[in-house]
Amino acid sequence: MDIQILIGLLFTISPIFELRAGLPIVIEYVMRNGLSVWPYFLLVLVVNILMIFVIFLFFDFLHDLLMRIKWYRVVVGRILNRIQKRVVKLEDDMDRWGYFALMFFVAIPLPGTGVWMGTMAAWVMGLDRWKSFAAIAAGTVIAGLLVLFISFGIFNGLY
Repeated sequence: MDIQILIGLLFTISPIFELRAGLPIVIEYVMRNGLSVWPYFLLVLVVNILMIFVIFLFFDFLHDLLMRIKWYRVVVGRILNRIQKRVVKLEDDMDRWGYFALMFFVAIPLPGTGVWMGTMAAWVMGLDRWKSFAAIAAGTVIAGLLVLFISFGIFNGLY
């Protein structure tokens, strides 16, 4: 596996960049080397979707233990406070739109609206896990397709 693919996958699992940054890195490599885009697109997509389970597991088991550590409590406390502010708006939308609101939130291809934030929001609100998983995964597919087509447009102009 080429280092650029590995870097793209590392961006894909990162909480800030996710698929929004990882996929263009992978697509650039694929297009530069004349490879088929679809297997790599599916790889990035599956890796990002699998992060939903990892994030839920983290918050279910490790978060409470780590909250006993001062620096973690301070840093994560700030992050969770910011998330809580976003969750309030999402909760209002949840009342009206249900899990579609969560899906659309994750589908927006901007930093801070992906799998990490969607899963944390679902965890904070105590939403049903399987319905949340389905909504977040669907939003990830939509975001992935949007980023893919944007990447095609950008990189087709270069190659």
